Amino acid sequence: MTDDAQARRWRLVLGAPAEAGLGGPGSAEDAAMDRALSALYNADEQSATDKRAAGLGGSAPKVARWLGDIRTYFPSSVVEVMQRDAVERLNLTELLLEPELLEAVEPDVHLVGTLLSLNRVMPETTRATARMVVEKVVREIERRIAARTVAAVSGALNRAARVTRPKLRDIDWDRTIRRNLAHYLPEHRTVVPQRLVGYGRKAQAVRRDVVLAIDQSGSMASSVVYASVFGAVLASMRALKTSLVVFDTAVVDLTDQLDDPVEVLFGTQLGGGTDINRAIAYCQQLITRPADTLFVLISDLYEGGIRAEMLRRIAAMKEAGVQVLVLLALSDDGAPAYDHENAAALAALGVPAFACTPDKFPDLLAVALDRGDVHAWAHVNAGRT
Repeated sequence: MTDDAQARRWRLVLGAPAEAGLGGPGSAEDAAMDRALSALYNADEQSATDKRAAGLGGSAPKVARWLGDIRTYFPSSVVEVMQRDAVERLNLTELLLEPELLEAVEPDVHLVGTLLSLNRVMPETTRATARMVVEKVVREIERRIAARTVAAVSGALNRAARVTRPKLRDIDWDRTIRRNLAHYLPEHRTVVPQRLVGYGRKAQAVRRDVVLAIDQSGSMASSVVYASVFGAVLASMRALKTSLVVFDTAVVDLTDQLDDPVEVLFGTQLGGGTDINRAIAYCQQLITRPADTLFVLISDLYEGGIRAEMLRRIAAMKEAGVQVLVLLALSDDGAPAYDHENAAALAALGVPAFACTPDKFPDLLAVALDRGDVHAWAHVNAGRT
């Protein structure tokens, strides 16, 4: 980086007080970028000599201009961060209820979470615009994950249907060798297979049931968005019977809306308390084939209900043959905050509890539906899930 480039970067970081020592205010574009940064990150400063104390105030026109400026001068990834900071630092959630502002924002998962949290107070004049923003994000997520999820899950379901008299092209050589290790002949250094294991051919019948239970407390916003889209993708697969339940202190079954993840999201209400035990009790009623069911609980495990009863229900599921998986987060946000004591209690029951990024979730589903070792998968992918 040249000296001029370094000086420009420091000028934007430090603002007007650094201009004298860094060769003046820079170009007109730099000055505009500086004003956009100032309005957000120095709005609480009251120094009359510091131009970086502008702020956005509560003016909708001023916010609209600012949204346009940041989209002009910064890449979309930076715009998303600045929008999120503006909502958090300057309490601009009320301004997001104005259609003209929603049309100016850069849609992302975090913005969708904010809009969903405002769902119940959103005026009708804003709802149509909000739906367009949510739909744009949802369709982009679908575009990214749908094909990979279908491929991974279909492959897992095909492998899960084992047969003992396979055709040559359908032999699962790894499992066949493992199954016949007792018939190893040292003198020939080979295994003589007495029983073949093969992949079953894909059938139209439902082979596995998947129940997704999503905590819709405010901290789980990104997870709700991603899980709803994944639920819709899974529901499109004939070999799966997918149910989707969202909960806080109440439980809502949104399975009948899975054909449209946007409808699912507008059926949620982010915020409020959390009663995991009550949600699990409802989900138990949906499970009719325990040995063929995967139950995925997406929650930070901060339980407001009866903790002992929650753990007892999970243990009963496991004993009945249900495959249970707990995701502390399904998002790109990094390490989540969660109840460590409850996570440890679930681990003692043999239930893995960890966070997962959306790009890894298809592989995780494939392992779980193939009845693979989820613990081992999580260990191998530690730091990437």
